[in-house]
Amino acid sequence: MKAMVLTRLGRLVPNTAPLSLRELPDPVPGKEDLLIRVATCGVCHTEIDEIEGRTPPPRLPIVPGHQVIGRILATGVGVSGFQSGDRVGVAWIYSACGQCSHCRSGYENLCPSFLATGRDVHGGYAEFMTVPAPFAFRIPDNFTDVQAAPLLCAGAIGYRSVRLTGLADGERLGLTGFGASGHIVLKIVRSRFPSSPVFVFARSERERAFAIELGADWAGDIGSVAPRLLHKIIDTTPVWKSVLDSLRILEPGGRLVINAIRKEENDRGVLSALDYAADLWMEKEIKTVANVTRDDVREFLDLAVDADLIPETQEFPLESANVALFELKDRRIRGAKVLTIS
Repeated sequence: MKAMVLTRLGRLVPNTAPLSLRELPDPVPGKEDLLIRVATCGVCHTEIDEIEGRTPPPRLPIVPGHQVIGRILATGVGVSGFQSGDRVGVAWIYSACGQCSHCRSGYENLCPSFLATGRDVHGGYAEFMTVPAPFAFRIPDNFTDVQAAPLLCAGAIGYRSVRLTGLADGERLGLTGFGASGHIVLKIVRSRFPSSPVFVFARSERERAFAIELGADWAGDIGSVAPRLLHKIIDTTPVWKSVLDSLRILEPGGRLVINAIRKEENDRGVLSALDYAADLWMEKEIKTVANVTRDDVREFLDLAVDADLIPETQEFPLESANVALFELKDRRIRGAKVLTIS
């Protein structure tokens, strides 16, 4: 099969190609697995974090990609409930043990044996992949293959982020960074919390204009002072400065949810400017998002159907995965980037 493969870590800079197109053996499903012909795979900032070494180390060489839509070609002998031809999706959660205290209490995203698609096992930047059947998701007919791909991470992790804010209808929400996840979060909030004003902070004038087009009440540069203090903020940026900026515009008792795997090391010194009394006191909270559970994905897919939530997308062929990644890092974003494979 054709696949885009990461063989070593390094900075993602212009005129380099971190992923190379290779021919790999077709995967063979195990007893409890599905073999999937991949149709589309979303491109996520997490792939940039993997390439640049900000995630737990990937198992090199690795095929990235964890927003996968495809159709079942074959099932393992122990699989029931799926058959050839079914359309399914694969998200960041590839598997969890099911036995630890986290799994038993509904937090399989925190399982110490958690395996991530495209980091610990081969993902969807390829023509075929396998997945344990219990970790595959049926995809509603409402969405095309391209539309469905970003729902599995940008959508699901955005949904989890909104839940973790504890947002109540009418409370003011800030979105720091406005990529694939941010634009879906805005759609979620407009559907579920119609009385909540949304304030967007983004570096790019194009992203800010896009946010207003999608219904944001205000948009400004990251670090700008919003017209009013905010009750909740979701930060999806890779930098530390936005954490400090967010704390300074939170209402007393407000909550900042950080939806990022890692922050860049070269700017963490900005936290030395944190003034406890001015920035963090008054019972402000910081909470992080770690991975997603299968329930997050299922619940969000149901919500997306009910709300007719269609993500904005840009399509790239598999061979142009490096181009899509460069554009993502360079903040040339309008919605979600998706690889079309078959």
